[in-house]
Amino acid sequence: MTVNAATAVTDSASGAAAMKKATGMNKDDFLKLFITQMKNQDPLSPMDSTAFLGQLAQLTQVEQAYNTNSNLQNLIAAQNGSNNLNAVSFLGTTILAQGNQVNLAAGQQPTIAYNLASGAQKVLVEIRDSAGAVVKSVASGSTSSGDNSFVWDGKNDKGEALVAGVYSVSVSAIDAKGQQFSGTPLIQGRVDGVSLDSTTPLLTVGGVSVPLSSVLNVKKGA
Repeated sequence: MTVNAATAVTDSASGAAAMKKATGMNKDDFLKLFITQMKNQDPLSPMDSTAFLGQLAQLTQVEQAYNTNSNLQNLIAAQNGSNNLNAVSFLGTTILAQGNQVNLAAGQQPTIAYNLASGAQKVLVEIRDSAGAVVKSVASGSTSSGDNSFVWDGKNDKGEALVAGVYSVSVSAIDAKGQQFSGTPLIQGRVDGVSLDSTTPLLTVGGVSVPLSSVLNVKKGA
């Protein structure tokens, strides 16, 4: 009998049960067979138990692999359940998260947020449509380091209302020495939905999906 670990099948049962399902016996059955053969062997021509014991060791290793896989699956399931519960607790809170998207809904004025690693003498925030074209540029003077934000009225540089949809944001700045550097766009808003369909729970903020792992700051009841 040859046992190959590559033929192992994933099963929610215990390692012994899964092994028996895959090979017709588990290590306990194998050991009973070994003992029976030892009892019935010819005393004048004893069987070589080396190969037999080698197979038993291999069976034990594969069964242990089944048990390890089962335990790992249980751990992953528990972790996913914990993440899902954690994600639901974000409903109704206001978060600050990594991301460069902003959703413009009809009749609303979304918040544009960004972070500067250091203070800047000039800051330029550019908002682009789905085609990558700049539709709105917002320039500001001296701006402190850290998180900053402003409310966008949803209009382009001509003062015309833009169509609802998802836009992207980029931030560039110039420091006191005249050196240009990039700011980090952020997503800021109230969590009004949670999606648990993917491996990583997704929070919905103003129509934009935000991975739970991207959240930087949370404000309760804000």
